[in-house]
Amino acid sequence: MTLQSFVRKIYQGVADRQQMYRLFDRHGQRPNRWENDDSALFAGEWFEIARAEHDTMLDILPPLWMRGEMFALREFLTESVTSVFYTLHIDGRTRYFHAYCDLSQARSPVETRAAIVERESWPVKAMTHEERLEHIWSATHDEYRGYAGERFVPEHRGKRTLLVYGLGRTELKLLKDLTDDEIAAKLPVHLRHLPAKTAA
Repeated sequence: MTLQSFVRKIYQGVADRQQMYRLFDRHGQRPNRWENDDSALFAGEWFEIARAEHDTMLDILPPLWMRGEMFALREFLTESVTSVFYTLHIDGRTRYFHAYCDLSQARSPVETRAAIVERESWPVKAMTHEERLEHIWSATHDEYRGYAGERFVPEHRGKRTLLVYGLGRTELKLLKDLTDDEIAAKLPVHLRHLPAKTAA
């Protein structure tokens, strides 16, 4: 399975409660779940939520800790990764975010906060190629996404896949191999024409 460990936005827009819970475990179908330390798979993923969802999560259990505009959940997703929720003031607006932070790295919550503020302060609304792929993966129903298995060459097994509909056929493709046209077809209409931005 391909693991990631960089800070990355995984959903464009404000996730509602149902979407928030789906995003909490968007890798739920991964092969060999729970057999390995999947910290790198989750650490660094973040998305925006509404205040109601933020406040609900604060009320569920006493937080592990609270520091200024952020708090961490007491229940860990993996050995060292847990949810951190942020209340951030960006461009004169108060906004709310969820991120998975690896608390074995002491600066992870602060560095994630800085990455969120930097990303959400772009002067022009845009999406990187990677954000387009992450949004598609996040928004696709479990029945239409999965992980490469025996049909794929060994070096691709465990990588993320999607069902793609073409002219009279359905094809299972690696997420990273989607063409620009396939990406556009899978994005919501309001996101299709956003300018592309190269990741820093």
